[in-house]
Amino acid sequence: MSEKYDVVVIGAGPGGYVAAIRAAQLGLNTLCIEKWVSAEDKLVLGGTCLNTGCIPSKALLASSHKYVEVRDEMAVHGIQVNAPKIDVAAMLARKDKIVTQLTGGIAGLFKANGVNVAEGLGKVLVGKRVEITAKDGTVTVVDADNIIIAAGSVPIDIPPAPVDNDTIIDSTGALELTEVPKRLGVIGAGVIGLELGSVWGRLGSEVVIIEALDEFLPTIDKQIAKEAHKIFTKKQGMDIRLSARVTGTKVDAKKKQVTVSYTDSDGDKEIVVDKLIVAVGRKPYTEQLLAGDSGVTLDERGFIFVNGKCQTDAPGVYAIGDVVRGPMLAHKASEEGVMVAERIAGKKTQINYDCIPGIIYTHPEVASVGMTEEQLVADGIPYKTGVFPFAASGRAMAANDTGGMVKMIAHEETDRILGCHIIGPSAADLVQQIVIAMEFGSSAEDIALTVFGHPTLSEAVHEAALAVGGHAIHIANKKPRKPKAKK
Repeated sequence: MSEKYDVVVIGAGPGGYVAAIRAAQLGLNTLCIEKWVSAEDKLVLGGTCLNTGCIPSKALLASSHKYVEVRDEMAVHGIQVNAPKIDVAAMLARKDKIVTQLTGGIAGLFKANGVNVAEGLGKVLVGKRVEITAKDGTVTVVDADNIIIAAGSVPIDIPPAPVDNDTIIDSTGALELTEVPKRLGVIGAGVIGLELGSVWGRLGSEVVIIEALDEFLPTIDKQIAKEAHKIFTKKQGMDIRLSARVTGTKVDAKKKQVTVSYTDSDGDKEIVVDKLIVAVGRKPYTEQLLAGDSGVTLDERGFIFVNGKCQTDAPGVYAIGDVVRGPMLAHKASEEGVMVAERIAGKKTQINYDCIPGIIYTHPEVASVGMTEEQLVADGIPYKTGVFPFAASGRAMAANDTGGMVKMIAHEETDRILGCHIIGPSAADLVQQIVIAMEFGSSAEDIALTVFGHPTLSEAVHEAALAVGGHAIHIANKKPRKPKAKK
């Protein structure tokens, strides 16, 4: 007779490990299955986020930004420094140390909360059973009252640029470069491409980003996207080529270079780079995950089909994170993990999917929550906006970091906040204030009437809220306009 658990979680990434911990906290006998094993044959917890995604990329972004600050921005503060040098090996070692600390911390949290762990590939069988195939080929089957699928996602490959993990690399390989490429190509001007391009561009690479879409950051509010494009290209020197579709690549092993062929409005073109990063997005990881008779179905895009409570078509089987609809964000996966664990335990927890922030960790950061101005126009919703530039922020000026703005959008009639879009210093943290406000149904006036500390970057959020009502203090107010909604 096989072992039986109240909850079996497949995947130990930010969705899976959080779901497992919360389920165990609620008194449920929980097993978490993870197939990732290191070269040293040790189980790797934390998924893509902690190991090859969010955390290591932010470590490199932080290190490279400090390098730029020392190189370019100290003189204005009256600090004289000699030409700094970057030690790539030391930078990577710091990144690896952070990853090791955090992944080891998950193992400690599992132990502290009583989560059982199994190494192997988890596969959902019919009747709420899970098959576990270990690295050595050993197969065991466990029974579950509930199953949570949190298998995550993997980089998308494109035929014109096959990853060889040497000259043509994916996002994981871009975190392990041992030297700064003289010329770096990036396919994809999305979050991953911009962040990785920023890291190596700051350290000295000549970065060329090739993007097939006609529009830069099409899901972002256009005013913010336009400002971001201006800063990245004109101030930071990124070469971003839109409407450019990659048609092929040719690696010169002797010269350790790759020729990238692409087509844009002017015809066929080529560039030669030392390294090429393929960062065109990610896809749900469902390979060998579901038995044919599991009852779990996929939608037309290959994601596991779930309802608003993350329930699949198979009773007692849930799916969360990157394998289901919605943005591929670690914080979205984590909150879905908490919701599912609590619903299994009998609670009525829900997630407000309209209040999930999105962030690009370039510098300046880009962060947003809620609807964009373009979405409101398309939906015919009356709205009003307030914008405040960081150039008018005393704290931003003191820090010599004045690029960008805060844009707040509220309903024209009710004043309820519908969205907030920020490009600027600490945008990732500033937007969270509006996430909380929107969760409580706040109006722009609620923010305008709140006392903000001075001098702080948060005052830019305050002033944007004041500007919605036409009474910002530290900028001249524009006459209110009533946008024409599409019929």
